Amino acid sequence: MFKQQNYSLLKHNTFGIDAHCRMFVEYNSVEELCELLCDTNLPKPLFHIGEGSNLLFTKDFDGTIFHSCILGKEIVEDAVDSVLLKVGAGEDWDNFVDWTLNHGFYGLENLSLIPGEVGASAVQNIGAYGAEAEQYIEKVAAVCLATGESRIFLKEECDYAYRSSIFKHALRGQYIVTHVYYRLQKTFQINLTYAALCRELESRGLAEANVTACEVRNIIVEVRRNKLPDPKEIGSAGSFFMNPIVSEKMFQELLSIYPEIPYYKMPTGVKIPAGWLIQQVGWKGKTLGRAGVYPKQALVLVNLGGASGEDIMSLSNKIIHDVQQQFEIELKPEVNFI
Repeated sequence: MFKQQNYSLLKHNTFGIDAHCRMFVEYNSVEELCELLCDTNLPKPLFHIGEGSNLLFTKDFDGTIFHSCILGKEIVEDAVDSVLLKVGAGEDWDNFVDWTLNHGFYGLENLSLIPGEVGASAVQNIGAYGAEAEQYIEKVAAVCLATGESRIFLKEECDYAYRSSIFKHALRGQYIVTHVYYRLQKTFQINLTYAALCRELESRGLAEANVTACEVRNIIVEVRRNKLPDPKEIGSAGSFFMNPIVSEKMFQELLSIYPEIPYYKMPTGVKIPAGWLIQQVGWKGKTLGRAGVYPKQALVLVNLGGASGEDIMSLSNKIIHDVQQQFEIELKPEVNFI
């Protein structure tokens, strides 16, 4: 267990914001977490973070920040066609994905190189290249902040939706995820529901029938590295905005004005890439003070050096305003403002 007062969060957020908290605590087990929750001297409020890849600290945090160091990957059920894995919330997400493929467990390859930790994958319902975490989550173990009691949430109880879960909304700030149970397959079945991945395979001369899970992972890692900044070099949180979903009627109106508009049909409407909208209003590659929009991917906001959380937030608000003015679509940040 680690405790420290007036702690800098610079190394705990990928935007590189040097915010401080009154108290920072790290724990290595559920038992240590419960012990911390019984400590009435910890400054309130309490807030839990992962790797900080989806956070924007807009000011110092006048409370206690929790961080999990619960590690471990355990096969809790070994069936003929699948395995059920119990994974510690503090495990690095991409290292876990790599581990699954090395052990012949498939499903997560399309989610390669997403920054963050395993616990956050269940909170954010991370997704990329036609896959979402909820497709493979079977249950989630968590601890209640108010009582210290452990609870298992079955997938059906987690209210998963696009970049959303019960932990992010209805139960926000009430539970800390300690372990995530992933059901993965022993036979690889390629997921090509994302058109850009199909095009990437075709451009490399790879046939769908012959491509391996590791090849899919390697391609996705390469593509993500080419279009997204390394947060160790340029502060960012990856995709800053969620892709908006509009009604079929609104989409048809947009299509009549912008026949080149990219889109993805969804059960609830039509998804429009937020990066395309941002590019149309002229923000791609532009800056506002010490904050900017990444030249290679308009969906990514970056810290150009010395930016505060308020600088990033001001840029975000300006982009939201301009997209609303031109398209009558309200962009919503995927990043959590603290």
